Amino acid sequence: MKTFLTIIFLSFFTTALVAQVNEMKEAQPDSTKIILVVEASCGQCRFHMAGKGCDLAVRINGKSYFVDGTAIDDHGDAHAKDGFCEAIRQAKVQGEIINNRFKATYFKLIEPEKNKDQQEGKQN
Repeated sequence: MKTFLTIIFLSFFTTALVAQVNEMKEAQPDSTKIILVVEASCGQCRFHMAGKGCDLAVRINGKSYFVDGTAIDDHGDAHAKDGFCEAIRQAKVQGEIINNRFKATYFKLIEPEKNKDQQEGKQN
C-alpha cells in the first residue's frame, strides 16, 4: 500500500511540475541601438548553410549568420506554410556578430503585408 501511495503522490507532483507555464517576457529593443531589418529563415533549408537539422539564421548585407538568443521554434512552426523552413521572412533585430554568429538581443518578425485584393475584399 505504501508503494501505491508513493506512486500516486509522485505522479501528482510530476504532473504539477510539467503543467507549469513558462511565460517568456517579450524582449524590448534597446533605444540606444539601431534596429536592423533583415531576412530571417532556416539556415539550412533556405540559406543553404552547412549544419544539422533546422536552425534560425539571418542574412545581413548578403551574408548569412546563425542566430543565438532565440531559436527557430520560438517563432511558430518552422514547417508551416509561412514558417522559416518554407519561407524567408523579414525581421527587426538588434544584436552583434560575434565569432561569425549573430547574437540577438531583440528579434521580432515583421508580419507580411496582405495582398491588395484581400485588403480590398475586406473593406467591401
